[in-house]
Amino acid sequence: MSDKKYLKLDEIDLQILEKLQLDSKITNAQLAKEIGLSPAPTLERVKKLENSGLIKSYHAVLDTEKAGLGVTTYVQVSLVSHKKAVIEAFVKKINEIDNVIECHHMTGAADFLLKISAKDIPSYQKLMLEKVSEIEEINHMQSMIVLSTFKRNPVLPIAQAMDA
Repeated sequence: MSDKKYLKLDEIDLQILEKLQLDSKITNAQLAKEIGLSPAPTLERVKKLENSGLIKSYHAVLDTEKAGLGVTTYVQVSLVSHKKAVIEAFVKKINEIDNVIECHHMTGAADFLLKISAKDIPSYQKLMLEKVSEIEEINHMQSMIVLSTFKRNPVLPIAQAMDA
């Protein structure tokens, strides 16, 4: 059983979270209008969600192609050992590589799953040869290149989590 504390959210909080995930640039006045509150309590609720850590930050979602990063890969990584020092050293080195945009510690056949964004295949190959494969904590890697993406939803289904 988890000892994590979940926030008590009501229907208005859920509406705020959904609308902010869809458009983080929405004005407080427009948000208030859409959820049916006046601006002051709306802003108070948003601040509460931010201060609680539920809203971690706001980001622009970029088009990878237009940004010149046309190749996305997922790389399964198995480490030489599961010792804490090995994992910590690997994570530290991965965090220094800007092209690694996600790093997940996993169960299953691999220890980690990396999401890597690169300009093109030669750039990806150079990154793998010169940086990633030089990490001595890595035992084995398997790359999977994304051919096309049919769904990418930045909106978490938070209302479902509250129903459970």
